[in-house]
Amino acid sequence: MTVLAAATRIVELGGARERQAAVGALRARFEGRTGAFAPDDAWFEERSRAFWCDALTRGRFGREVAADLTPAERRWLGPLERAHRGLFRVAVAAEEGPAGRTLVDVWSGAQLVPTVIDEESGAELSASAGQLFDGRVVGAGEPFVLALLPGAVFHPRHATPAIEGVIAAARSKDLTTDDTLDALLRMERSLRALSRVKAAYAYRLEALALPEAHGAAQRPVRRAAKSPT
Repeated sequence: MTVLAAATRIVELGGARERQAAVGALRARFEGRTGAFAPDDAWFEERSRAFWCDALTRGRFGREVAADLTPAERRWLGPLERAHRGLFRVAVAAEEGPAGRTLVDVWSGAQLVPTVIDEESGAELSASAGQLFDGRVVGAGEPFVLALLPGAVFHPRHATPAIEGVIAAARSKDLTTDDTLDALLRMERSLRALSRVKAAYAYRLEALALPEAHGAAQRPVRRAAKSPT
């Protein structure tokens, strides 16, 4: 049982009717920190995957469905909750492991070489030269595996200089990893939602602060909250 298979199973169980309230509460918190999303948004599928990645790790949703998991699946709950979240760029070198990619976390300085990457994420990484992305890496098992979880959010290439300034400001304010990367996800959403806006306008120091009411005001009134399943 791989961590990616266990993660997929947990997400499947999250689609049950009796778990709608728990999933809805997790999604509301995620949207409050990172920005709202709805089915008619072009970024809905990407943000849905990011939400579930957050729910599996920071949200500890696996505990909600633990009784329905096999022992092999349950053994991944702890590693998922301890996942390393980073703002990564890719450094490619054939000799650096089975995946052939080193992920350099520009926030913490960590360098990780994942041995397990799903097909879709692998394709995204191959096309990500010059991009920074918010992702989570899980490591555990015997033999040891290091897996990049599905649900990474890629920031636009042209936003990288502005992001570097935001990171420097976040460090000066002693912000946590989650606070900093959540703020960058809010900025990424703003850039995509506002037409003809330059990256420097969306990715700005003032946007590091969490909006009032945990971002609830970001959701247009015409949209009803829905849980991705």
